Amino acid sequence: MSNGVNERFDFAAPLPALADVPHVHMIAVGGSGMSGVARLFLAAGVTLSGSDNVDLPVLDDLRAQGARIELGYDAANVADVPDGAVVVISSAIDEANPELVEVRRRGLPVLHRSQGLAMLMRAGRGLAVAGANGKTTTSGMATAALVATGEKPSFAIGANVAGLGVNAAPGEGDIFVVEADESDGSFVVYHPQVAIVTNIKDDHLDFYGTSANLARAYETFAATIAPQGLLVACADDEGSLALGQRRRAAGARVLTYGRNIDADVRIVAESGEGFDWRMSLRDGDAVHDVALHVPGAHNLLNAAGVYTALVHGFGLAPADVARGLGAFRGTSRRFEPRGEAGGVRVVDDYAHNPGKLDALVRTASGLKDDGELIVIFQPHLYSRTQHAATGLAAALDGADHAFVLDVYGAREQPVAGVSGALITDRMTSGRGEFTPTADDALARVLDVARPGDLVVTVGAGDVTHLGPRILTGLKTREGEVEG
Repeated sequence: MSNGVNERFDFAAPLPALADVPHVHMIAVGGSGMSGVARLFLAAGVTLSGSDNVDLPVLDDLRAQGARIELGYDAANVADVPDGAVVVISSAIDEANPELVEVRRRGLPVLHRSQGLAMLMRAGRGLAVAGANGKTTTSGMATAALVATGEKPSFAIGANVAGLGVNAAPGEGDIFVVEADESDGSFVVYHPQVAIVTNIKDDHLDFYGTSANLARAYETFAATIAPQGLLVACADDEGSLALGQRRRAAGARVLTYGRNIDADVRIVAESGEGFDWRMSLRDGDAVHDVALHVPGAHNLLNAAGVYTALVHGFGLAPADVARGLGAFRGTSRRFEPRGEAGGVRVVDDYAHNPGKLDALVRTASGLKDDGELIVIFQPHLYSRTQHAATGLAAALDGADHAFVLDVYGAREQPVAGVSGALITDRMTSGRGEFTPTADDALARVLDVARPGDLVVTVGAGDVTHLGPRILTGLKTREGEVEG
């Protein structure tokens, strides 16, 4: 059983100073997270090379910024990488990768992507956002609010921020926002000035093995906050609140946020319709009104966490932050509109665990007008599906129609008896259907969708590509295009 210890990387090891690194080589540089870090290295004046086995548009962007990028993995790609260089990889790179084999033979230091990012963060004041649910949106919201208040933050998060167009960029200010991913234990490397923990849920147990190991990892993460720094914990989440209480008892500075009556920063009134949601935040004796332009009660909670971090962690003016939160317009694949055809709206979302999926279904249910909510869900990872099938089923019970694809295995091999049917078999609404392939799901959506309906494609895999096909199919069905 996994125990939450990453045997490939030593996350407690000291990192080299950026000024002492003459060259960085990145294997699989085209990935979303890796390419963002690459852009930051280039902006910092570091000589960069890299490789990827998929010819993605971002590779040309990196080349235009001065990087030497090769297509395909080959030991020859690192022949010109000088001694003293640092090699950065993601957890997805296998030890048999020919470039990794060669740099290990040469004795070059090999760092995890997060360690490369931590090197870049050292000069600034970090804001790290962690949690099973909401960390991408919360980090994007913090970035947008900082920009709106006149700050010029650096940032590296898991999705493009609407209005900024990228998921990572250097800033002229000293605040650095980072999404701290707990999936492989690497979130302990950042040592931020301020950290937000949105929630702690049983996820990534393929790595951690047990809930206790996961809780200990968050404890380690919180202990890495800089001296005199701030932990911002969600008072509405049992795990996050307990973490905050333990850290406070240990003498750390902690503030809580949420709807809980004991929260330090408390939501005291809220309302919402469509994409416009409002709340009043009580902070001490003052009450500040916040207007958001992203939907859902969960986003009000995220905004309360951002407010607490920016005001009490970085000293920004409360009124400025409250206004700045309204500048956030979302991130890619987080309730992202894809279009409308035949009176049916199509939205895409990245939700892949029970908490995320439940929040999504609740939000979408309030936005479906007079029609029905149709959810197409693609489970992500066999281990997660096996462990969380009941919770995923409960979330999908809130939809009018739920079509569940087969599991997107990603890094995992199939597990006997684990498929999307494991979820639909546990649904109690009678509105779930196992549609193993994208073609199966597409056919069923075109059968049932009617004007006024809202269709949401959901998951961390390739289900995101289904949205355009649904729109084309709806147009064809309505006679809007030939064929």
